Amino acid sequence: MKFLITAVLLVNFTIAGFAQNDAAAKKILDDVSNKVKTFKGITADFNYITLNKQKVKKGDVAGKISIKGQKYYIKQGSTEIFCNGTKVWNFNGSTEVTVSDVDGDSKTLSPQKLLTNFYDKDFTYKLVSSTGAAHQIVMVPTDKRKNFKTVTIFIDKAKSMITKAVIVDKTDNTVEFVLKNVNSNAILNDASFVFNTAKYPKVEVIEQ
Repeated sequence: MKFLITAVLLVNFTIAGFAQNDAAAKKILDDVSNKVKTFKGITADFNYITLNKQKVKKGDVAGKISIKGQKYYIKQGSTEIFCNGTKVWNFNGSTEVTVSDVDGDSKTLSPQKLLTNFYDKDFTYKLVSSTGAAHQIVMVPTDKRKNFKTVTIFIDKAKSMITKAVIVDKTDNTVEFVLKNVNSNAILNDASFVFNTAKYPKVEVIEQ
């Protein structure tokens, strides 16, 4: 679920060119898109909450994310993920880092996919609630081979920003993400999105 999870944190950077779905949802998503297009970089804290099919909480892990265009960096516990837009480094925090190309054909909802204009054709979406401070939009993948059933996003009305996402997989387990302390004016160095092997000379590098 790792890339499925991190992808939702990048939705704010990717909403564009939606197909004809629910008109009310499209208006809200377009507003988010227009605002986010003005951002050069973003940093945020997040909580990653897992629940089983009985909705019993199984875990709650805090993390940090940085995003610049198609590049991203995620730290969750001791593990780190670096992506410079073409390569992804998964560092286990101690002994090894796995390097792979960004996979455009994966059935998971990867960050790279969310950053490459696939969004309009891969989902249907509908506004299901505007009660309270947030809009709630449910998105369903058009490709039933994907490993999740729905993605529900919550958009802060005042900020026009996605602040929460709930993903239900095909086994009815749920992952919830909550974004906090969002900085949309972050200045980010490109080097921070590449794993520095010189910094960790004893780490085994595994090419996939």
